Amino acid sequence: MKRSAALTLPLLFILASSYGYAGETLDRVLKTGTLHNVIVNDYPPFGYLDENNKLAGFDVDVAQAVADKIGVKLKTSAPGWETIVGGKWAKRWDTCICSMTPNTERATVLDFPVSYYNSPAVLVVNKDEKNIKSAADLNGKKVGAGIGSSYEKYLQGELVIPGAPPIAYPFKNVRVEPSEETIAFQNLMLGPGVRLDAIVSNLATAQEYMQKADKLRIIGEVYSEPNWVATDKGDPEFDELIRKTVEALRADGTLKAISTKWFGPQIDITQDKPA
Repeated sequence: MKRSAALTLPLLFILASSYGYAGETLDRVLKTGTLHNVIVNDYPPFGYLDENNKLAGFDVDVAQAVADKIGVKLKTSAPGWETIVGGKWAKRWDTCICSMTPNTERATVLDFPVSYYNSPAVLVVNKDEKNIKSAADLNGKKVGAGIGSSYEKYLQGELVIPGAPPIAYPFKNVRVEPSEETIAFQNLMLGPGVRLDAIVSNLATAQEYMQKADKLRIIGEVYSEPNWVATDKGDPEFDELIRKTVEALRADGTLKAISTKWFGPQIDITQDKPA
């Protein structure tokens, strides 16, 4: 449910006043009345360009709900994944509601104030693949993953998610082939081993491509993937506002409604453990 800026904007001033002053990001949002959020535009159904060449998807809807709850306008952009995860946003953006999984490397340059959903990372193969039956069969295989993604780190055996149980790596010597996910799925559709033997991606993303072409098959889940809102380092007051806002959207059923719209019961929007 949307609230007017006239009703909710004073809450920002109350929050800022409770700390004596607003942090840099919070102060900017207060002054401009705009929340600048970044997403990934080649990651359907979380973020993509629709038939009208506009940014759309689950993450866009969640970001809009956050802005509405705060009482500000939303501006959405897609600067590129590696730019986003590199941090040091230099006042260009305020939040990344963009399906980011925290890891030890990202936590050095970004803050993660709150989780907003969990979903499975899955192993995907061409439907005619006969030899890959689990992640243990990936030894020496060419496996695609999004550039700079947690899936790439997983295939490198280096993914550590703060607060989560250790991840199992039943493979070695995987030939990781990072690319845009759209390209990876297109390559896998060419046939087993033509350009790729498999892909690791999100369950919902894999299902999105499977609906477009009957050329893929999901082997199974490889790990559970928590996704958090990310912010640039250094503004605890703004982080607290984002945390309280997302928790309010969880409590009033808004997050559930958005997730049901896009995925049905496939993802979990309950609160995750702190990063």
